[in-house]
Amino acid sequence: MVTLESVISYCQKRLSIDSITDFDNAYNGLQLENNGSVTKIAASVDAGLIPLQQASQAKADLLLCHHGLFWSPITPIKDHNYKKIKTAIDNNIAVYSAHLPLDCHPQIGNNALLAKALNLEVIDTFLEYKDTNYSFICHPNGCTRTMLTERLKALFPDTFSSILYGSETPERIAILTGSGQSAVPYLKANNIDTLITGELKQQHFNMAQELELNLYPCGHYATETFGVKALAEELANHFKIEWTFLDQNCLI
Repeated sequence: MVTLESVISYCQKRLSIDSITDFDNAYNGLQLENNGSVTKIAASVDAGLIPLQQASQAKADLLLCHHGLFWSPITPIKDHNYKKIKTAIDNNIAVYSAHLPLDCHPQIGNNALLAKALNLEVIDTFLEYKDTNYSFICHPNGCTRTMLTERLKALFPDTFSSILYGSETPERIAILTGSGQSAVPYLKANNIDTLITGELKQQHFNMAQELELNLYPCGHYATETFGVKALAEELANHFKIEWTFLDQNCLI
């Protein structure tokens, strides 16, 4: 029998959970217990009601997610919040969340795996939050803007978008999965001409023009599927149990 405690212990060490301070209201680690054993893992970007229902249908008893149950100030457990918790408890589903630790991890993090998928070489990091750098800087490895555009279109066919006012031959490419608005003001100071991210604001269209940047907002959800999949697969291989990814087909 694979115990929940052993799986959580593996995750805590692998992701260095105790050494990374996350943003306010993002609680990393075990958020909800089950009966103490794990027979099948489900991975999802979000710990929403539908993913929990799908985890139940898949006979999974551990849900690994990037965005956990807790993101807001104290909220009454009623309405949809009650339904989520009740679905998990009624179906013996434990919930484990890893946000920033699963963005910045050098092997199985969202940024690292996206860089690998694009054949870009990670050479540095930037954007610090309480001693943790959470964005990567990459060398293009001969990748032109046209080549990068085609790779991103292939990787994110439903959510690809681009704002191209920078160099046709990028020299330093930043990757920040999920929300990328915190990165844009610091690109030029770090000699970065191109940013690959999940989502931006309308104002960044003007900033791309004025600062001569290439910006690729390719979907918050889509760019953050990599980490939970990699962690679930690694756990499944280590503990010799099944795993599945619960795709929500989110285009945002």
